[in-house]
Amino acid sequence: MAMTNNMHDLQPPNVWAHFATLCAIPRSSLHEAALREHLIARAQARGISAVVDGVGNLILKKPASPGYESKPGVILQGHLDMVCQVNAGTVHDFERDPIRTVVRDGWLIAEDTTLGADNGIGVALALAALEEPGLIHSALEVLLTINEESGMDGARGLVSGTLSGKTLINLDTEEWGHFYLGCAGGVDVEVSHDCAQEEIPPDHTILRFDVSGLRGGHSGIDIHLGRGNAIKLLAEALRDLLAHTDMRLLELNGGTARNAIPREAFAVCALPVEAASNIDEWVEHRHEAWRRRFAETDAKVTFAYKQDDMPVGKAVHQAERDRLLTFIDIAANGVTQMSDAFPGVVDTSVNLGVVTLAQGVFRATFKVRSLHDVRADALADKLVAHAAGYGLHAWKDGAYPGWTPNPSSALLALCQQVYSREFGQPANLQVIHAGLECGLLAASHPQLDMISFGPDIRGAHAPGERVEIASVGYCWRLLKAVLEALATRE
Repeated sequence: MAMTNNMHDLQPPNVWAHFATLCAIPRSSLHEAALREHLIARAQARGISAVVDGVGNLILKKPASPGYESKPGVILQGHLDMVCQVNAGTVHDFERDPIRTVVRDGWLIAEDTTLGADNGIGVALALAALEEPGLIHSALEVLLTINEESGMDGARGLVSGTLSGKTLINLDTEEWGHFYLGCAGGVDVEVSHDCAQEEIPPDHTILRFDVSGLRGGHSGIDIHLGRGNAIKLLAEALRDLLAHTDMRLLELNGGTARNAIPREAFAVCALPVEAASNIDEWVEHRHEAWRRRFAETDAKVTFAYKQDDMPVGKAVHQAERDRLLTFIDIAANGVTQMSDAFPGVVDTSVNLGVVTLAQGVFRATFKVRSLHDVRADALADKLVAHAAGYGLHAWKDGAYPGWTPNPSSALLALCQQVYSREFGQPANLQVIHAGLECGLLAASHPQLDMISFGPDIRGAHAPGERVEIASVGYCWRLLKAVLEALATRE
């Protein structure tokens, strides 16, 4: 399969060859089958065992190097799917089109879409390890899960006893030079409501308001950076507009994934003709206020309007409109607590990721995360109660446990020794506010000693996602050294 752009020039070539394949075969959440079948065929052609479990996870197995058969097996783990985000105005079908990449200033970048380095680079590292000639290792299992990004279904459905290894290296973190030994758990909050509707007054005209230009990002890794949430900004603006004129709300749409900070949102509204003809000054005032407010984090924020030629339908009832906009505007969003145990690390947060309102049907999805499962659950309960206070139906869904740090881990000690030997300095230790699958894997396989590391990836879950090329080479060097050390340790 042809590589994308200049990846054939990158080092190490075996890792980048696998990543080029992942860029060429679409792999959005719930649509990993084509990639999985390709990897099965490739593995079988090389004498590597390939098994698909009952939920769709791919498990590849390779016997130990000669002489190391008695050593405990090692599991390398990543997920097949990627978050699919595209800039407005860019035509890209994530179920058909390959990811387009460029190399710039030492980084591999997808300029107008997500790149899928999260977690494609981790998958590529694991696949390269399976095929590396002369690599010394104990029995290898590579677990490639499905639908991690939208539900962790693969890890959630993994049956106890499926894996035989005793140590697991997760390759799904995004800061080189750091070993991760814990992560946040999470739970979704879903909100729904069927709104009463009413006719639009005859002296009203239809306008569409758009919030765009925001950076977005990963709702775990980037939640503390103070970036704008397009849905929240739009609700804030519409509530302000209501203070000036009789605005009727027909549609509202923002965000595409619960675990991505929304970059764009729009609303279709009906305004009195006179108010609509004088709307420019109000729009510019809101726009300028946001430019000042987000000058350091989202300087390209844009607020615009246009006449809408959509067929005129009904608006939500005014009382419903007020409740919905107030609920969205004041609902918790962002960091709610920092960690006491890990300075600078977010403990608990929430992201309002998706909102839709069309033909009177309202839906919203929040992603709650915490290093403490009880805190995630408590915050989710507050969101459910907040929704109920506005007459909306809400419920918790998709909970998954965090990964509790184990500072006395034997695997961690070995990895620290190897890192210091290979790179001449100690590695940093971290916990991550994003959700890794390690907590779920520990639930089904409690015998596992686990660690996570990865290259430098920036902008995951947003267009412009990039991975530092040199750090991928460092990860490959470290992975090979750690596998050999695990096989040869007494």
